[in-house]
Amino acid sequence: MLMEKLFHLPEIYVLALCLRTAHSFATLNFSCEGGAMDAEMFEYHKEEEPEQNEFFLGEKRKIIQPTSLKDPKLENLKQVLIDWINTTLKVKHIVVQIVEEDLYDGLVLHHLLSTLADVQLPVEEIALTSTAQIRKLEVVLGELNRRLGLQDNSQIKWNVKLIHNKDLLATIHLLVAMVKCFQPELDLPPDVKVEVVSLEVSSSGIKSDVQTEVLTEDSKTDSLCNTEREDPIEKLLKLEAHKVNTVKKAILHFVNQNMSAMGLQVADMDKQFADGVILLLLIGQLEGFFIPLCDFNLTPVNTSEMLHNVTLALDLLNDMDMQILNVNPQDIVSQDAAATLKILYTLFKKHKGA
Repeated sequence: MLMEKLFHLPEIYVLALCLRTAHSFATLNFSCEGGAMDAEMFEYHKEEEPEQNEFFLGEKRKIIQPTSLKDPKLENLKQVLIDWINTTLKVKHIVVQIVEEDLYDGLVLHHLLSTLADVQLPVEEIALTSTAQIRKLEVVLGELNRRLGLQDNSQIKWNVKLIHNKDLLATIHLLVAMVKCFQPELDLPPDVKVEVVSLEVSSSGIKSDVQTEVLTEDSKTDSLCNTEREDPIEKLLKLEAHKVNTVKKAILHFVNQNMSAMGLQVADMDKQFADGVILLLLIGQLEGFFIPLCDFNLTPVNTSEMLHNVTLALDLLNDMDMQILNVNPQDIVSQDAAATLKILYTLFKKHKGA
């Protein structure tokens, strides 16, 4: 059944998935006569690997209790996350079946980050060896943690080792954080908790403690948090039309006031910011720096060039600690009024008194 599904995928992913399934094997030899497939098609030779369950002095580890693994709430959460991944990566013909088993080598996480945040990372497409997989995970998780706004290691409930070792708890924590950041409108099953055994190796032996680990908040708490964190523009767009138009006029006046020195005038905020050119010029004007013309497309002629411009603009804002919530470059290029307004409001709020 699995092989039938695999042959619907591009050849490169078929090879990747086959090799990922056999990641603990050093070589892969196969033969196929007359196009027929049979059980002897693959021959594997297992390589020696260190025991993954080995503990080291000072190491801390959490293991989900067997009873919690059978909890219907946990099963439901896992299925929702799998469906979300498969929907997001459908256009790339990537299918996930088991959360912790299919994310360990960085391939799926790499494509999720690329799709959700339009990020291109300098990593190989398919990492076949354990060393290459760990190296890829370091790059992908490093960028993910930055995008999630997690700078303090104490806040991070996953790491390269845990993900590569197919740790279910760490993998779910990571995916839940990604959903909340990149697709907060997705309803995750509320109040999902698991019992875990917390183990710590010390010179005197192994200390253990049973704890409750929260994977998702209950709906009331989550709703309250979302209200407190709600973006000002999202609140604004829920008001009467005349109030929204008043704010838009104020922001448009602010934009034209700052662009007049360059001989530019904006009449339609949604359309004129879609290619990223005026947005980049406005950021440079407000922040007092010049963006080299070789870094962006002054006269973009296609969507790819527009996306490059807008991505650069958002990266500049992030570098200046002006985080724009729930906006990606494609939103701006697609002339999403709310997304464009969020960016301009952020600049307006910072510079209106300057």
